[in-house]
Amino acid sequence: MKFLDLAKVYVRSGGGGAGCVSFRREKFIEYGGPDGGDGGRGGDVWAEAVDGLNTLIDFRFQQHFFARSGQHGMGSQRTGASGEDIVLRVPAGTEILDEDQETVIADLTEPGQRVLLAKGGNGGFGNLHFKSSTNRAPRHANPGQPGIERTLWLRLKLIADTGLLGLPNAGKSTFLSAVSNARPKIADYPFTTLHPNLGVVGVDGHEFVIADIPGLIEGASEGRGLGDQFLGHVERSRVLLHLVDGTGEDVAADACTILTELAAYSPALAEKPRVTVLNKIDALDPETLAARKAALEAEIGGPVLLMSGVSRAGVTEVLRALWAEIAPSRGPVREQETKPWQP
Repeated sequence: MKFLDLAKVYVRSGGGGAGCVSFRREKFIEYGGPDGGDGGRGGDVWAEAVDGLNTLIDFRFQQHFFARSGQHGMGSQRTGASGEDIVLRVPAGTEILDEDQETVIADLTEPGQRVLLAKGGNGGFGNLHFKSSTNRAPRHANPGQPGIERTLWLRLKLIADTGLLGLPNAGKSTFLSAVSNARPKIADYPFTTLHPNLGVVGVDGHEFVIADIPGLIEGASEGRGLGDQFLGHVERSRVLLHLVDGTGEDVAADACTILTELAAYSPALAEKPRVTVLNKIDALDPETLAARKAALEAEIGGPVLLMSGVSRAGVTEVLRALWAEIAPSRGPVREQETKPWQP
């Protein structure tokens, strides 16, 4: 299934049905009077976050969503049927933006959340509503209110506990495939990953979700490479995992490049908890490894973990460090009940 994180949709709520002008005319019924019914209400357009989706591909081939209009009122005081609502089912983590792509209408972060995008028009009053002591035979009715038509943008930001960052070929996809059942594309050329990937990992009986995004390069905030268009998928992460290629010529400069692009995209993202890892240590001799680790620690001003995604050396320690940052935001773990299970 193709990944799609931005979609443009056109929605229109249903218009209300018109009221009816009718009079009761039956044999042996004297002074029947007006009996025109009201028009039905138009259908609404809703958006709802649901489980089981992680892409907006459903909106690639269908962009127009029109709710049904209400039926017109009829004689014998019969009200027209209301139009059916339309529900846009989107993945959890979807932002709904106005046509300018800046105004946030709603942010659906949890399954089950709903938001009204376009309200249906009310049905018009029939001539029965206008009967009075001075107007016993009204011959007019109200038309129904028109529906609302809007152009909206859907932007998906994946909900993951950990976001992977690094230059192209830093070993992010290899790490994700080593710790989860995800099977991202892995090759020895830059920008192998063209869209985000998700993987569920487990350590010491705990599970959390990791999101892998395409690599960043210098000038990504200005649109170079794939740009920073995928950084939105790690904005919701609780902790960032920064992988630095240990085989690079200048690991300190590589780390500085990523941190600079993070700050240019969002200062709040740059201040998120971050675990820095020197990757591909299986390709380095002990002296080179020690020198590059010291240079990286001096650049970031904090500890650096060592890991190899291929040999899986140090992978468990990295996962435990990530869980140590994630655990406080998960809240206390409920203790299992001691009562025996009963059917």
